[in-house]
Order: sequence, then C-alpha cells, then structure tokens
Amino acid sequence: MTTEDLGRTLRRLRRLAGLTQEELSERSNVSVDVIRQLEQRRKHSARLPTLHALANGLGVELTTLLGDPPAVLSQGEGDGPKFVAMRRAIMPVLGGPEPRPPASDFSLDSLREQIADGWTRYHGAEFDSVMDALPALISGARSVTASDDQDDRKEGFAALGKALQLAGHVAVRMGKTDLALISLERAIDAARQSSNPLLLPMLVNSTAWTYQRQGRLEDALAIALRAADDMKGAGLTDTADGLKVWGGLTMSAATSAARSGDYDRAADLMGYAEKEAGRVSKLPEGGDSRMVSVFSPSSVRIERVRLAVQYGHPHDALELAKGMRLSKDTPPSWRTWLLLDVARAHTDIGDAAGAVKTLESLRKVAPTWMQHHTLAVAIVRDLWSLPNHPPGLRSLAEFLGVVS
Repeated sequence: MTTEDLGRTLRRLRRLAGLTQEELSERSNVSVDVIRQLEQRRKHSARLPTLHALANGLGVELTTLLGDPPAVLSQGEGDGPKFVAMRRAIMPVLGGPEPRPPASDFSLDSLREQIADGWTRYHGAEFDSVMDALPALISGARSVTASDDQDDRKEGFAALGKALQLAGHVAVRMGKTDLALISLERAIDAARQSSNPLLLPMLVNSTAWTYQRQGRLEDALAIALRAADDMKGAGLTDTADGLKVWGGLTMSAATSAARSGDYDRAADLMGYAEKEAGRVSKLPEGGDSRMVSVFSPSSVRIERVRLAVQYGHPHDALELAKGMRLSKDTPPSWRTWLLLDVARAHTDIGDAAGAVKTLESLRKVAPTWMQHHTLAVAIVRDLWSLPNHPPGLRSLAEFLGVVS
C-alpha cells in the first residue's frame, strides 16, 4: 500500500518547492483553507479540478501528487519481474536482433483472441495476469510484422498496436505514465503501418487519457478534438465501431475541458456525444467489441455522473445514476467506476451510510479494482474521520489499509 496520503504528499511537495501555504494558494488559485485542511489531514480528498490546480502550482504531474495507486508497492517492489518483463517487451534492447517471421504453426487468429482476452482481463483489473501475458503478445505480434505476406504484415502491425496500447494502459494503472507514453508512441508507429483506420484514433484517445493523468489538459483536449474531427471528415463514423471510437474521443475531450474549468464546453461535448450514442445500435456491427472504444448511451451517462461528482454537483450525480440500466457491452471497469462515483456523491452530501453501502457493493463486484484506486482510499479516509462510523466502515478501512 502507498505510505503517504494526499495531505502528507502535498506538504512534502510544497516544502520541496520552497513555498508557503499562502504562496501555493496564490500560484494554484486554491484557497489557503483547503490547503491547510488537506495538509492537516482534516480533509483527505479533493475534487479533480482542485488537484490539477495544486499540481500545476507545485510544478508536478498529477500522478506525483496523488502518489502510487494503492495496490502498487512504493519501495520498488512495484517494478517486480512481471513489470520489468513488460517494460523490456515495450522497449527491446537497442540494436538487438530484428524480429523473425512466425513459425509455420503460428495462428494470427489465436493471437488476436489472446489480445482481446487481455483487454477483458484489464477491464476486470486483473493487471497482474495481463502483465504476465503481455511480453509474449508483443513478441508474437512483432514476429508477424516480419512475415513475407504483405497482408499478414499489416495485420501484425495492427495486433502490435493493440498489444502496445494494452501495455500503455497497464503502465498508467501502475503509475508509470512516461512508460505508457513510450508504449503508445510505438503503438502509433505500428498503427500507421497497419490496415486498420480506427486504430490510430483509438491510440490518440489513450494518449489523451495519459496526458490527463499528467495534468496536460490542453494537450489532451487538442489531440482528442483533432482526431474526432478527422474521423468525421474521413467518413469513419458510418459504422458502429467507427462511431464508438469517435464517441470515446469526444467524451475524453469533454473530460479535459471540464478539468480545465470550461464546464460549458464540457457540457456541450457531452450533449453532442449523448445524441450520437443513440445511433450506435442502428449502425452495422463491426469486429470484436473488446478491441474498440467504449461508447454507448450507458457509457455517456456514466461519464456524466463522473463529471457531476468531480465538479461539485453530487445531487445531480445521484439523480443521473438513479435507476440506470447498463447495456450488456459496458465493461466491468465502467460499472465499477459508476459505483465509486456514486459513493463519492453520497459522501459529499453527508450520507455516510449510503457511501458505505455503495462501497460494500463495489468491494463485492471488483475487490482488486477497488484496491488500485486512490479515490476509494480517499473516500474511506474521509468517512473514517467522521465522529460516527456507519456499520461496515471498519471492514472497508481495514481492506484498503486505512486502519490496521
């Protein structure tokens, strides 16, 4: 578990920067009172715009301020053998041997299925098993790029792009955003040599998400909007898969706009996305849904709940979430995000019992996922600081390491 909570990290980074609380307040436009409450651990979490502002005022990435994800050990053990093997697969030795064509019994269809299964396990927060599989997936895809058959080479580059994208997402979850960007840049190089026109915009979306994690909100917004516009201009939104990729980019742009404080633009983008999401079921089906962006009326509603929570409208978030029916293609990770956001909304309105009940549901459906998110820990810390603890809170606090 991470050894520092938000308040301690904030105080340490502020002192390293040589700033007083008042100076950080002036730089970040965050009130001194909020900074004091966080540093004195009277407040254990803050809304994302506040966290981004503090990170910018300190001159650090958001991930530096938030610390390691709870399930990542902080003293080097997070870079265990599986992670090291994944890193080496992403960045093979400089000047090493060129990839060799696959053996005669190699199956490209099997490789695609294994990569798709990797995405399923990623959405289920099975990061350890995904890291275990990635080196072989990346190596296998690289071998296909050396095939004598031109069509197979292009398919190999497409598989390599998806495998490196998956590695990039896992690296983000492990708090290694620089490695994630390296993996995504190499995935983009592969996409440009493939025959899949949707792969490049999907990778741009992943890159935008990684930029968001680093606090590079303007960069994230710009590349997502540009890629979405390019897709429309190229006529790539006339299939269900193409529209899903466009929708993912548009929702990503909305998130970046909101985190930058431009709530009106975010609302316009989300409204546009929600309108377009209704077309997905009416368009021709594409390939394996596990290999494309998540976009449906359900995913748009989940994102609207998330933005409402993050930007201080918990009652609106709970109203949006009430009675929501999720489509069958909504990944487990999105379902669990919804529960976490609902728990935060209950916390923000002072409904500790409702927050605990929601977190207990989250623990039942996604215990590993829950341990990988600092927000879950922050919510439980906030609840634990209250004078009266609802039933079930101690068990959650022990599970997340808030108390021993």
